[in-house]
Amino acid sequence: MDHKFANPVPLGLIGFAATTWLLSLINAGWYGKESMPLVLAMAVSFGGGAQMLAGLLSYIRGNTFASVAFLSYGAFWLSFVLYVQILGGSSPPAFVGWYLFVWGVFTFYMWIASFRHSTVLQWVFLSLWITFFLLATGDWSGLHALHTLGGYSGLLCAALAAYLSAAEIINGDYGRVVLPIGTRS
Repeated sequence: MDHKFANPVPLGLIGFAATTWLLSLINAGWYGKESMPLVLAMAVSFGGGAQMLAGLLSYIRGNTFASVAFLSYGAFWLSFVLYVQILGGSSPPAFVGWYLFVWGVFTFYMWIASFRHSTVLQWVFLSLWITFFLLATGDWSGLHALHTLGGYSGLLCAALAAYLSAAEIINGDYGRVVLPIGTRS
Protein backbone atom coordinates (compact mmCIF):
# COMPACT_ATOMS: atom_id res chain seq x y z
CA MET A 1 0.00 0.00 0.00
CA ASP A 2 1.33 3.43 -1.02
CA HIS A 3 1.19 5.91 1.87
CA LYS A 4 0.80 9.58 1.06
CA PHE A 5 1.57 12.21 3.68
CA ALA A 6 -0.80 15.14 4.07
CA ASN A 7 0.42 18.59 3.05
CA PRO A 8 1.34 20.48 6.27
CA VAL A 9 1.84 23.83 4.51
CA PRO A 10 -1.78 25.08 4.81
CA LEU A 11 -1.70 24.45 8.57
CA GLY A 12 1.54 26.38 9.00
CA LEU A 13 0.30 29.23 6.84
CA ILE A 14 -3.00 29.68 8.68
CA GLY A 15 -1.26 29.42 12.07
CA PHE A 16 1.06 32.19 10.95
CA ALA A 17 -1.74 34.23 9.35
CA ALA A 18 -4.15 34.12 12.29
CA THR A 19 -1.54 35.06 14.88
CA THR A 20 0.02 37.76 12.69
CA TRP A 21 -3.44 39.22 12.06
CA LEU A 22 -4.21 39.54 15.76
CA LEU A 23 -0.87 41.13 16.68
CA SER A 24 -1.06 43.44 13.66
CA LEU A 25 -4.47 44.71 14.79
CA ILE A 26 -2.73 45.94 17.93
CA ASN A 27 0.30 47.28 16.04
CA ALA A 28 -1.98 49.16 13.62
CA GLY A 29 -3.75 50.76 16.58
CA TRP A 30 -7.16 49.13 16.14
CA TYR A 31 -6.92 47.55 19.58
CA GLY A 32 -4.87 48.35 22.68
CA LYS A 33 -2.34 46.38 24.71
CA GLU A 34 -5.20 44.96 26.81
CA SER A 35 -5.83 42.62 23.86
CA MET A 36 -2.34 41.13 24.11
CA PRO A 37 -3.27 38.11 26.30
CA LEU A 38 -5.35 36.65 23.47
CA VAL A 39 -2.52 37.25 21.00
CA LEU A 40 -0.17 35.42 23.36
CA ALA A 41 -2.54 32.48 23.70
CA MET A 42 -2.81 32.26 19.93
CA ALA A 43 0.97 32.64 19.61
CA VAL A 44 1.60 29.61 21.82
CA SER A 45 -1.01 27.32 20.32
CA PHE A 46 -1.43 28.27 16.67
CA GLY A 47 1.44 30.61 15.81
CA GLY A 48 4.00 28.57 17.70
CA GLY A 49 2.55 25.10 18.11
CA ALA A 50 0.83 24.57 14.76
CA GLN A 51 3.74 26.11 12.86
CA MET A 52 6.26 23.94 14.70
CA LEU A 53 4.19 20.87 13.83
CA ALA A 54 3.93 22.00 10.19
CA GLY A 55 7.70 22.57 10.15
CA LEU A 56 8.45 19.10 11.48
CA LEU A 57 6.03 17.48 9.04
CA SER A 58 7.56 19.51 6.20
CA TYR A 59 10.95 18.21 7.27
CA ILE A 60 9.70 14.62 7.10
CA ARG A 61 8.38 15.34 3.60
CA GLY A 62 11.77 16.74 2.55
CA ASN A 63 10.57 20.33 2.10
CA THR A 64 13.53 22.33 3.41
CA PHE A 65 12.03 25.76 2.64
CA ALA A 66 8.75 25.09 4.49
CA SER A 67 10.56 23.32 7.32
CA VAL A 68 12.91 26.25 7.95
CA ALA A 69 10.13 28.83 7.55
CA PHE A 70 7.59 27.18 9.86
CA LEU A 71 10.08 26.09 12.53
CA SER A 72 11.66 29.55 12.54
CA TYR A 73 8.46 31.59 12.67
CA GLY A 74 7.02 29.11 15.17
CA ALA A 75 10.09 29.87 17.29
CA PHE A 76 9.50 33.60 16.71
CA TRP A 77 6.02 33.33 18.21
CA LEU A 78 7.25 31.26 21.15
CA SER A 79 10.07 33.75 21.80
CA PHE A 80 7.56 36.58 21.62
CA VAL A 81 5.40 34.93 24.29
CA LEU A 82 8.45 34.16 26.41
CA TYR A 83 9.60 37.78 26.18
CA VAL A 84 6.22 39.46 26.79
CA GLN A 85 4.57 37.12 29.28
CA ILE A 86 7.29 35.27 31.13
CA LEU A 87 10.21 37.73 31.06
CA GLY A 88 8.10 40.87 31.42
CA GLY A 89 8.84 42.55 28.08
CA SER A 90 10.96 45.28 29.61
CA SER A 91 13.81 45.69 27.10
CA PRO A 92 14.48 49.20 25.78
CA PRO A 93 12.61 49.92 22.53
CA ALA A 94 15.88 50.31 20.61
CA PHE A 95 16.91 46.79 21.63
CA VAL A 96 13.49 45.44 20.63
CA GLY A 97 14.22 47.11 17.29
CA TRP A 98 17.32 44.92 16.96
CA TYR A 99 15.22 41.83 17.74
CA LEU A 100 12.85 42.81 14.94
CA PHE A 101 15.76 43.65 12.64
CA VAL A 102 17.27 40.17 13.10
CA TRP A 103 13.94 38.64 12.11
CA GLY A 104 13.81 41.04 9.18
CA VAL A 105 17.22 39.87 7.93
CA PHE A 106 16.06 36.25 8.12
CA THR A 107 12.83 37.18 6.36
CA PHE A 108 14.73 39.02 3.64
CA TYR A 109 16.74 35.97 2.62
CA MET A 110 13.64 33.76 2.88
CA TRP A 111 11.97 36.24 0.50
CA ILE A 112 14.84 35.75 -1.95
CA ALA A 113 14.48 31.97 -1.59
CA SER A 114 10.73 32.32 -2.22
CA PHE A 115 11.44 33.42 -5.80
CA ARG A 116 11.47 29.69 -6.63
CA HIS A 117 7.92 29.38 -5.27
CA SER A 118 4.51 30.91 -5.96
CA THR A 119 3.95 34.61 -6.50
CA VAL A 120 1.62 34.80 -3.50
CA LEU A 121 4.31 33.29 -1.27
CA GLN A 122 6.76 35.89 -2.55
CA TRP A 123 4.29 38.61 -1.55
CA VAL A 124 3.88 37.02 1.91
CA PHE A 125 7.62 37.21 2.53
CA LEU A 126 8.01 40.67 1.01
CA SER A 127 5.20 42.12 3.13
CA LEU A 128 6.59 40.39 6.23
CA TRP A 129 10.05 41.78 5.55
CA ILE A 130 8.55 45.27 5.19
CA THR A 131 6.60 44.72 8.42
CA PHE A 132 9.74 43.84 10.39
CA PHE A 133 11.61 46.79 8.84
CA LEU A 134 8.87 49.27 9.73
CA LEU A 135 8.45 47.95 13.27
CA ALA A 136 12.23 47.93 13.89
CA THR A 137 12.64 51.42 12.45
CA GLY A 138 9.71 52.61 14.54
CA ASP A 139 11.33 51.24 17.70
CA TRP A 140 14.72 52.73 16.84
CA SER A 141 13.36 56.17 15.94
CA GLY A 142 10.46 56.40 18.38
CA LEU A 143 8.17 57.35 15.48
CA HIS A 144 4.82 55.77 16.32
CA ALA A 145 3.61 56.25 12.71
CA LEU A 146 6.19 53.70 11.50
CA HIS A 147 4.93 51.20 14.07
CA THR A 148 1.37 51.79 12.86
CA LEU A 149 2.43 51.32 9.23
CA GLY A 150 4.13 48.09 10.32
CA GLY A 151 0.81 46.98 11.74
CA TYR A 152 -0.94 47.61 8.43
CA SER A 153 1.82 45.81 6.54
CA GLY A 154 1.36 42.89 8.94
CA LEU A 155 -2.37 42.83 8.20
CA LEU A 156 -1.60 42.60 4.48
CA CYS A 157 0.93 39.85 5.13
CA ALA A 158 -1.58 37.90 7.25
CA ALA A 159 -4.29 38.22 4.59
CA LEU A 160 -1.92 36.96 1.90
CA ALA A 161 -0.83 34.00 4.06
CA ALA A 162 -4.48 33.12 4.80
CA TYR A 163 -5.29 33.29 1.09
CA LEU A 164 -2.36 31.01 0.28
CA SER A 165 -3.45 28.55 2.98
CA ALA A 166 -6.96 28.49 1.50
CA ALA A 167 -5.56 28.05 -2.02
CA GLU A 168 -3.36 25.13 -0.91
CA ILE A 169 -6.36 23.37 0.66
CA ILE A 170 -8.95 24.16 -2.00
CA ASN A 171 -6.70 23.61 -5.03
CA GLY A 172 -5.37 20.38 -3.51
CA ASP A 173 -8.84 19.01 -2.76
CA TYR A 174 -10.24 19.95 -6.17
CA GLY A 175 -7.14 18.76 -8.02
CA ARG A 176 -7.07 21.96 -10.08
CA VAL A 177 -6.51 25.68 -9.68
CA VAL A 178 -9.55 27.28 -8.07
CA LEU A 179 -7.63 30.05 -6.30
CA PRO A 180 -4.63 31.19 -8.37
CA ILE A 181 -1.27 31.55 -6.63
CA GLY A 182 0.99 32.42 -9.60
CA THR A 183 3.25 29.38 -9.61
CA ARG A 184 6.84 29.99 -10.73
CA SER A 185 8.40 27.64 -13.23
